[in-house]
Amino acid sequence: MPDQPRPPGPARWIQRASDTILGFERLLLGALMLLLTLLVLLNVATRYSGVPIYWIDEASVYTMVWLAFIGASVMTRLRLDFAVGLLTDKLSARGARIARICATSGVLVFGCAMLAMCWLWMDPPGIIRYGFDAREYAAESFNFLYTERTQTLGWPTWLLQSVLPIFSFGLSLHALANLMEDLALVPRRAYPEFPVTTPEMVN
Repeated sequence: MPDQPRPPGPARWIQRASDTILGFERLLLGALMLLLTLLVLLNVATRYSGVPIYWIDEASVYTMVWLAFIGASVMTRLRLDFAVGLLTDKLSARGARIARICATSGVLVFGCAMLAMCWLWMDPPGIIRYGFDAREYAAESFNFLYTERTQTLGWPTWLLQSVLPIFSFGLSLHALANLMEDLALVPRRAYPEFPVTTPEMVN
């Protein structure tokens, strides 16, 4: 029996890199869901006892924001993102495959565009050029990202908003891995560690 051809190296590396990031995202999702649960329970307990902790609400909001963005990146890789099948249901198998490739390419372009915007917005070379002096950098660039702090936690805003470049990178990598599978350069991966309730959830 002839040996099965091995997938191309770069496509296989992209798929493995996506799987590695997905593993980290899975752990982060679990930690964020646990943190959110504890924050909500603590908020209920302290308010009921008459000694509410004022920063819990803000912490819960930022936890939900991180949970939403990381979850969206995971859903992209698992192909659990929303899809409208009005057109593809009427197409042939080849037409549906082409439409799927175009849709995945659109997600990849969007992720790369977000990465570029995050680079311009956070401007790592700029803040490094000013020796990480946020005030000097803000005075010259009028970019106050590194001087702002949250209202109750008092944490640096840039630290919490770093979820945007993290999400953009994960989204781009997962979209690229999905595109490699849609182009049949690598076999499509299954993820039993991420069970879904119905097959209809997977597009």
